Amino acid sequence: MEIRDIDDLPKNAANYTALTPLWFLERAATVHPTRKAVVHGSRRLEPTLGSKLTSVAAVWLPLFLNSPLASVARVVIVDLEFFNLAENALKITKEKSQGDFKPPLVVVVADESCDSKTLSYALGQGAVEYEKFLESGDPDFAWKPPQWGAIYLWTLPMFHCNGWCFPWTLAALCGTNICIRQVTAKGVYSAIAKYSVTHFCAAPVVLNSIVNASPEDTILPLPHVVCVMTAGAAPPPSVLAAMSQKGFRVTHTYGLSETYGPSTVCAWKPEWDSLPLETQARLNARQGVRYVGLEGLDVISTQTGQPVPADGKTIGEIVFRGNLVMKGYLKNPKANEETFANGWFHSGDLGVKHPDRYIEVKDRSKDIIISGGENISSVEVENGLYMHPAVLEVSVVARADERWGESPCAFVTLKPGVDKSDERRLAGDIMKFCRSKMPAYWVPKSVIFGPLPKTATGNIQKHVLRVKAKELGPVKLSKL
Repeated sequence: MEIRDIDDLPKNAANYTALTPLWFLERAATVHPTRKAVVHGSRRLEPTLGSKLTSVAAVWLPLFLNSPLASVARVVIVDLEFFNLAENALKITKEKSQGDFKPPLVVVVADESCDSKTLSYALGQGAVEYEKFLESGDPDFAWKPPQWGAIYLWTLPMFHCNGWCFPWTLAALCGTNICIRQVTAKGVYSAIAKYSVTHFCAAPVVLNSIVNASPEDTILPLPHVVCVMTAGAAPPPSVLAAMSQKGFRVTHTYGLSETYGPSTVCAWKPEWDSLPLETQARLNARQGVRYVGLEGLDVISTQTGQPVPADGKTIGEIVFRGNLVMKGYLKNPKANEETFANGWFHSGDLGVKHPDRYIEVKDRSKDIIISGGENISSVEVENGLYMHPAVLEVSVVARADERWGESPCAFVTLKPGVDKSDERRLAGDIMKFCRSKMPAYWVPKSVIFGPLPKTATGNIQKHVLRVKAKELGPVKLSKL
């Protein structure tokens, strides 16, 4: 008798893979290929892609012990090789304590290569061998998980990809949930000041409102560093830089509802700390590398299905593979066949793969603007427009063009206080600004001012703007 899934959505190569910690090695090799993975004596091992696990590394416990630490420690665990050093350090601590010193329990870690005479001497001085120490524990001890201590502000709707799983995260790590009725910059700043909020998640449009909030709505400087996770759209580097300047630490993630929500992260590298702020923001604006729980992430050619070179230039489709991927679209086998083609989940997002293996979204395939035969990334045009001092929000879509077929059309919301009496002059100023920041064929041929349509989660509704651009008709062929 054939066993079938209750929902007729069987597992496949794109949404199911065996769970194994060996994938951690592959991910570590991608994110930090030059970071030392194991250091033992003169040996230095780095994570290597394609390598096989042939041995298990033992833990090495050299002792670094100073008097203040020894004076309060109840247990000291030391490699047998360093027992004499620990013994001498404890004697010095006792001599300096003026009678208040209570010697700690000394636990020695030994292996088959250790000197048996040294081990016998250590045990004779009252030390306990590590394995015996473990045997003395209570197997019925009720372990309690550590408290994370996070105070999390709900600026992200819980219905949006299950709140990116933070309802469960906060419960598992004993965090505190801070809820607000409406998400405003004033509400965010007030919650940080009143409740000592440490973390929140938000789409880039919310971050933009925070950095552009009026002085009366802000409470600065922040009382402490606030960690922020952003996703839902590509964040402009200028917004990320402004958030950093105000004291927020932003982690950039990316994904789709079909991949749990966020499933890649722009994992921060320590060497970026010394770079200029603008460079840091540009690097952090990339979508990054796969989550630990995702098996595969790549950018593949839309023609051949093969991985594109990691040159930061060649555009392909971003694809996912692993247990985070959905089972499929209910009662839509045709869509599932297309989406899971060749054992990958096809996102429909176009991007590049940089030399450090971090991916970067360039656009949705349906949002790419084809002007005179050249592909234009609406995201890159938007990033340039966000640098204009009068621009609060912007979204760029394709508009029919009698000469070029299509050309960029920018829908712009101006910052409060900007003089809006002469929109034609403003549009000309924005176009002139763009010509100094980007290739000429990227420059919007039309600029439309007004509020931008958004979803309940704050994402800009480009499909609505595409309809408006169509209603405008084509950009007329210049007679000059």
